[in-house]
Amino acid sequence: MSAATMLLCFGGLLEGCQGKAADPKSEAPPPTTVQQDVNSNVVKVEHPESFPLVAAAEYQATSKIEVTGTVNPDVSRTVPVISIASGRVVDMHARLGDFVKKGQLLMEVQSSDVSGAFSTYLKAVNDEQLAKVQLDRATLLFSKGAVAKSQVEIAQNAEDDAVAALSAAEEQLRVLGVDKNHPAATVKVYAPASGYIIAQNVTNAAAAGVTYSGSANAFTIADLSQVWIICDVYENDLPLVRLGQTAEIRLNAYPDRAVTGVINDIGAVLDPQIRTAKVRIQVDNPGTVMRVGMFATATLRGKVLQTYAQVPESAVLHLHDRDWVYTPIDRGTFRRVAVEGGEMLPGGMQEIRAGLSVGQQVVSNALALQSTVDQ
Repeated sequence: MSAATMLLCFGGLLEGCQGKAADPKSEAPPPTTVQQDVNSNVVKVEHPESFPLVAAAEYQATSKIEVTGTVNPDVSRTVPVISIASGRVVDMHARLGDFVKKGQLLMEVQSSDVSGAFSTYLKAVNDEQLAKVQLDRATLLFSKGAVAKSQVEIAQNAEDDAVAALSAAEEQLRVLGVDKNHPAATVKVYAPASGYIIAQNVTNAAAAGVTYSGSANAFTIADLSQVWIICDVYENDLPLVRLGQTAEIRLNAYPDRAVTGVINDIGAVLDPQIRTAKVRIQVDNPGTVMRVGMFATATLRGKVLQTYAQVPESAVLHLHDRDWVYTPIDRGTFRRVAVEGGEMLPGGMQEIRAGLSVGQQVVSNALALQSTVDQ
């Protein structure tokens, strides 16, 4: 085989090995197609006549705000229980949360003040008796001309001083709660008023009294027939609050039970962190249903009437902790609109405070439309 023939065969072989040149366009990835997301609040139905429309009607009501607060005792109806004698508590007759009556024994305190006061009393008794004897003797001698009148006056002055000292000693025993005719080693502390014990600062074997060594305020008794609801009102809502204004109170523990109170104080100082003022509402508490520390919601209403929309209750859809209504866009197409639902009104209507205008049409049965969409 000649050299030219071999060269040709080699060239043909090389061309067969390489094959056809690759096309860069054929190796590129396919183009991306972008699809617009459909608005989930816009729905289309085939038979719109199955969902009749109704126009939002006008409704007038006073402005209102809802604030939260807690139940507190009326400070003017709380009484501290103080042990005048300082010493050690040896017996407790009442506990935190108990209801006590005026004059009921609460605790007994063993105190050296008792022995000291009784010793002073006995000395005062002896001094008064001696002064009385000396006055009687001076008077007798003066009547017989044996002493001058000045001696009688000196004896009378000593008797008066002794009587004063005796009265002071007796009063000290009375303040300590000790019977001078039946002295005891302990001081009995009694309830100064009827009510519930809402605070207790002493226990058995604890120190009590008015000195620094003990707790001066052993108990706090509160009359809970009336209580305070202390609420936080934001700075922007303060123009709607006034003294003497009535408020509707609902407790978290009893949401279906409403009571009425009166605002009797508006705090003069705002909390600098959350910009709220303390508003105090006085509320009657028959049966002691409201307990100290309970959470409450107060509804405060203004004087000025405001116009809102109202729709049938069935037109409002409660979904994901929000209120919605369906409004028509065109035939067969509806838009779900978020609204702020208000109070339930007579005649099966519901107040709409925001999100819907008077006269605007909505689907009268929002739940039926939502069920159709979900299918």
